[in-house]
Amino acid sequence: MTISLQGKTAIVTGAGRGIGRGVAHVFADEGANVLVVNRSEAAGQKVVDEITAKGGKAVLCLGDVKSKADMENMAAACLESFGAIDILCMNAGIYPQALLGDMSEEMWDDVLDTNLKGILFGTQACIPQMKKQKSGRIVVVSSITGPQVGWPGLCHYMASKGGANAFIRGASLELAKYNITVNGVSPGSIMTEGLQELGGEALEEVRQIIPAGYIGDPEDIAYALLYFASDQARYVTGQILVVDGGQILPESPAAMADA
Repeated sequence: MTISLQGKTAIVTGAGRGIGRGVAHVFADEGANVLVVNRSEAAGQKVVDEITAKGGKAVLCLGDVKSKADMENMAAACLESFGAIDILCMNAGIYPQALLGDMSEEMWDDVLDTNLKGILFGTQACIPQMKKQKSGRIVVVSSITGPQVGWPGLCHYMASKGGANAFIRGASLELAKYNITVNGVSPGSIMTEGLQELGGEALEEVRQIIPAGYIGDPEDIAYALLYFASDQARYVTGQILVVDGGQILPESPAAMADA
């Protein structure tokens, strides 16, 4: 099966680095016009330049997903640049760490507003055009952290990702009759800039808990999202695919030792 996004237009939020950058590149490589949405102009423009240097089509749109006005501007910019909104990839997310006793209301709100409310605002901005087209693909980057596993200091992030998964299921029910699908991918440990900053010893500890034996790349997530974004996935909606090299499978560290 060959998956192509030739002639499609995709919006990718948080596309200036990490998984979002990988998604923007893979979608463009498969023929999509890509609206690179990012808060940082420098980081976003770098991704646009990388894509266009390869012969792809990409345009930068500055925006913050927690701003409803920015998301409405994003949808308008996509229509102005490419004339359609076929795919919306809601990827932008933040994860500042704080234990419960130290977590401020402002930090909680910032994470929930970015990681969860942002999905609502982005979806609301794009569904009028998708309904008009009678087709659309909405794909959400969730996480295994929250829905499947936990980590101290990330209760706000975990709550946001649990909410994201619930949103996917609810939105898929509402939008199915318009030929709009809503699906998500839950990444495990992926070699993004944030993970690289941990350093060699910490990275080795992460690698040791992954049955596949290595830390995934952003493209590993992007290719899973590519399927959900394609015409071949027209009959798939409300699903969340875990892409983690088997990270959530071991019952305990002993299971890895015996494998």
